[in-house]
Amino acid sequence: MPSGFPLPRARNAARSRRKLEQMTTHDLPAALAEIVDDFQALTEADRLQLLLEFSRELPELPDRLKDHPELLEQVVECQSPLFLTIETEQNDAVRLYFKAPPEAPTTRGFAGVLHEGLDGLSAAEILAVPDDMPELLGLTRAITPLRMRGMTAMLGRIKRKVAATSRPAS
Repeated sequence: MPSGFPLPRARNAARSRRKLEQMTTHDLPAALAEIVDDFQALTEADRLQLLLEFSRELPELPDRLKDHPELLEQVVECQSPLFLTIETEQNDAVRLYFKAPPEAPTTRGFAGVLHEGLDGLSAAEILAVPDDMPELLGLTRAITPLRMRGMTAMLGRIKRKVAATSRPAS
């Protein structure tokens, strides 16, 4: 490749930087924006520690779902087994439920972030979350691209399930 031309990797990094600069936390629901702000305020090593905290705080499945794995959908893009489902309450609040093994702290951490940031929001609020929101956590250098794709896939699966179950506005 002739000198003076950027390498494809450098070009992609520059595009990613510009994309992140354009997307800010004001585009996010308040709880998710606060989580993103917390991650962004930390060093990479401390971000991983915070992800571990979210892993430990992921709520267990309610009893009505524990014995019914058929009610959960696997997110196959995740490296570790992760299952999720949603329920929509009468007031349009969406409830998120995740099942991930304790020995998969990264996957559980991502699920914990999404649970804390999205659980209880309306369908419209969840659907408005940018698809590439996981990049805002600042973990792309500390975590493999495959694991980052897993979190993006979790968010995508949640949004697809919400879109499929939400009632059209009248």
